[in-house]
Amino acid sequence: MTNQKPREAEAQAQAQAQKTPAEDSSVRASGQLPGYVWSAAHDAPTQELFPGIRLRPLWSGGNGAKAQLLEMDPHTCWEGIDVHEPGPEEVFVVSGVFNDGQRDYPAGTFIHAPAGSSHIPQTTSGCTLFVFYPEG
Repeated sequence: MTNQKPREAEAQAQAQAQKTPAEDSSVRASGQLPGYVWSAAHDAPTQELFPGIRLRPLWSGGNGAKAQLLEMDPHTCWEGIDVHEPGPEEVFVVSGVFNDGQRDYPAGTFIHAPAGSSHIPQTTSGCTLFVFYPEG
């Protein structure tokens, strides 16, 4: 009978490990999965980079990685050339039409700009971009 308690504990641990997050009441009670970080765009602080171009930081990681929203009003253009250093830039066009100085990218477009590449961000219609820098 002394082995009964360890077996019960092991069975409980296995049952807990098989639960989905939705079934785990401790996850439901906290409202957040362990390690998750979230931000609401409308609550993120706004920093004006250039007239009509605003940055909203959403997340930053320990290795310099960061995620942000870039909002560009109609008929705005980045001042100077945007060079991607030290790493690449990943862009998803959330709304509007983004132009990199060469072509238009409508909402729903994903753009990977490798490290060392450059462009001149601009828009005629206005746009919102989700921008991720995996290496800072």
